[in-house]
Formats: sequence, structure tokens, C-alpha cells
Amino acid sequence: MYNVEIAQGNDRLRKESASAMEAALDVGPLVVDAPARVDETGVELKRGAFLNTIAMLASNFRGIFTFLVARLLGPAALGIFSVAWSTTDIISKIGVLGLDNAITTFIARSEAVGNRARSRALFRMAVALGVAQSIVTAGIVIVALRFFNNRLHVQPQLVSALALVLCAMPGLALYRISTAVSRGMKVMQHDIYSRGMMEPIATTLAFLLAVAVGFKESSPEVAAIIGTAASGLIAVALASTLFRHIPAHADAVSAVREARSLLGYAAPISIYQLINAFIARLKVNQAFNPIFAPVVAGMTATGHHQIAAATYARLAQWMLWILLPLVAVLSLAGSTILLIYGPAFWQGGLWLGIVALASATNAFVSLGETVIMVQRPHLNLLHSSITCSVAFAGLLWLIPRFGPLGAAVGILLPYVVQGILRYATLRWVFHWKDSWSDIRPPLVAAGIALVPAIICRLLLVGIVGQVTSAGIFLAIFGVQWWQHHIHRKDKHS
Repeated sequence: MYNVEIAQGNDRLRKESASAMEAALDVGPLVVDAPARVDETGVELKRGAFLNTIAMLASNFRGIFTFLVARLLGPAALGIFSVAWSTTDIISKIGVLGLDNAITTFIARSEAVGNRARSRALFRMAVALGVAQSIVTAGIVIVALRFFNNRLHVQPQLVSALALVLCAMPGLALYRISTAVSRGMKVMQHDIYSRGMMEPIATTLAFLLAVAVGFKESSPEVAAIIGTAASGLIAVALASTLFRHIPAHADAVSAVREARSLLGYAAPISIYQLINAFIARLKVNQAFNPIFAPVVAGMTATGHHQIAAATYARLAQWMLWILLPLVAVLSLAGSTILLIYGPAFWQGGLWLGIVALASATNAFVSLGETVIMVQRPHLNLLHSSITCSVAFAGLLWLIPRFGPLGAAVGILLPYVVQGILRYATLRWVFHWKDSWSDIRPPLVAAGIALVPAIICRLLLVGIVGQVTSAGIFLAIFGVQWWQHHIHRKDKHS
């Protein structure tokens, strides 16, 4: 029964792709329909980005847990837990093996052709594979830590904390994959409940209980295990509700074939994610990427490549409207902002501006990563490998010669290289046309606002000059954004 449904779904996919190609030959209807479709998708992206932003903001309540660890156990315990948790987060990418990103694409493609039964089968398969792989990976690392404990020359407390917190990996896999399934169905609000609410509440309460019963220095690790497990269970329960009304007999599927396809697609994603895990990302891209991936996957699955390209250009414009003022403020008033940490940090203003530009570049070019991932993920692996080599060589050459300034430029360099590679791929491999008309408005607005801001920065010195120049930029840039927004509303009214 299920094989029949797959065949029917494939037939629908071929027919829709053929219709899209025929429509592409007829320029008139495509020109008329594409803007409406892009606008409709824009509303969908905005709604998804809004919900993802709420989820990210809600997840920051975990700061209460961090505050309690510092106050009740001291900075040493917090430092050990932070290192152990960061290490576990990186290792967990090996355990999940890219299934969290891959399943979003597979679910979106399946939904694009109306094959809900296959979506449920993929959901169950991804959860089982992800949890099993995470358990095996965590077990291997824990055994290795115990076996090589004396040869690692690492603080024993850190080894013990890492061995304990690795037990949180199955919960992490359950959360990531289940949330990715919900995102593939374009349901963004589930993350608010699982990560935004359940995880910080469960982690904080578990920590207080662990301290009360006498776990002492191990309390943060125990709390992390309980919190991630609770978050994962809520995520899988919410994702399961999306497949409630599908007949049970619809799940007859070749599990081996589907698993091979899913793992083959996910493997290169896992490797380049592991490489990128060492690169700090600006949070603004995390608001758009979860909803952007299923939208692009659905469009490319049905042959609507031109609409996908137009949607990409529109989203790139939104990103620039957000990123450019952030970079400008950090560049113009970086030294003043760093005074929060003390007078000695005043000299780091230039470095902060370069790092801000690097982070913004990374956030912007990550949109290209999403587009490439849903079609040819192995190209992202190639890009990340080249970028990693450039970053390593650049840091080795820049830091000895220019010190902290060289380190800042060394952070920027790989993002620029990565952006060039992704642009070239979209332009010449996927044959996406340039959409300068979409990204020109924020760039022009930033250029106009930057001129008086720099003049002010040169004429006035100290904190007054930095704050005033940043304020001038924001004011002029904000006026131009508002005029652009009003113009677009009038154009579509």
C-alpha cells in the first residue's frame, strides 16, 4: 500500500515539475504569478521567523540556571560545566549525524507532494536512528575518557563532568530531530514549548533538587541530563500530534532504502556542521533558517526554482536591514561598548568592529548554505573544508604579525571566502540570477547613513563622538528603512 502511495507521489512530483518547466517557457504567466507567490511565502517566512525569535528569547531563561550555578557552586563549577557542555554539544553533532537538518528537507519534500504517510515514516526512522547513534557515540566517548584518563593530562573534575554530561546526548538528539520534523511541516511554535519553556524550567528545578539531595558539584550535569530529556520528550510528543490522523497501514515502507537515502543525505551535512561548530554564529540567522529550509525544500521539490530564488533574495534583503545597523553601531561605538568590561578594553573597539562584520557576514552567507543543503549538501562540505583550510592558514600568518588585529581579520577572512564560494555555487551551479534590486535598498541606505556618521566620528573624539556617530547612523538609516517600507506598502496596496 505504501509503495503505491510513493509511486503516486512520484507521479505527482513529475507532473508538477513538468508543469513548472512549461510555465517557465511561458514568460507572461510566470511574471504575473511569481510576485504573488513570493509575497505569500514572505508572510510565511515572517510568521516562522517571529515564532523562532520567541523560542530563542524564551530559551534565554536558562540564564537563571547559569546564575544559580554561579551563586550556589561558584565560578569554578560553572566553568567546568560550561566547557563540558560545549564539548558535548560539538560531539552531539557526530551522534545526530546531520539528521536534524536532513529530516527537515525530506519532510518538506514529502509534504510538497502531499505524501503525509511517508512523512510519518521518516519521522519515526529519524528519531530511532538519531537516538541510537547518540547513545553509541556517547558510550564510545565515555569509555575512551575512562581508558585514556591518565594520558589526557586534563583536570580530573573536567573529565568526570564531561563523562556525565555526555549522557544528555540522547535527549539532545530527540529534541533536535523532533523539532526539525515540526519545522519541516512548517510548524514553528513547538520549539517555544520544548526548548523555550520546558528545558529551562526542568533544568533549573532539577538543579535545585540535585543540590538539595547532595549531588553538589555534579548538580549542573545532572540537571542538564534531566532538562534535555524533558525537552526531547516534549518535542517528540508535539511532533507526533502532526501525524495523528494517518491510517496505521500507511506506514508499510522499505525501511532499509529510506534509511540509506536519509543517512547518505545527512552524512556530508554532519561533517560540515562539525567544522562550522567552531565558528560563532549571529543569532539573527537562527530566526530565519528554520523556516527558510522547509520553504526552499518544498519549492525545489516541485520545480519552482525561480520563485525559490526570488524568496532567497527577499530574505537576504531582510537580513541586511537587520545586520547593517548592528555592524555599524559596533564599529562606530565599539570602544564605548567595551567599557562595560573596564577601561583596559577601550583599545579593542577596532577589533570588535571587524569581528562584528565577520559575524554579520557569516549570518548572511548562511542563507546560501541552507539553499545548497536542500539540494546538494556535499557542496557545503567542500566549501567548509576549503574555508577551514583558509582560516587555519590565515590565522597562522596573521596573528604572529598583527596580534589581536590579525586574529580579528583572521575571523573575517574565512567568512568572506565562504560567501564567495556559496555565491559562485548559486550563480553558476544552480543558475540563480542576481537580484540586486532586492539587496540594493539596505546597502544604499547604509552608504548614505555612513557618510555623516564617519564625519561626526572624525570631528568629535571620545565617548561623545562614538555615541553621536552611532546615533546619527541609526537615525538616517531608520528613516530610509521606513520610507522603503511605506513605498512597498503603497506598491502592493
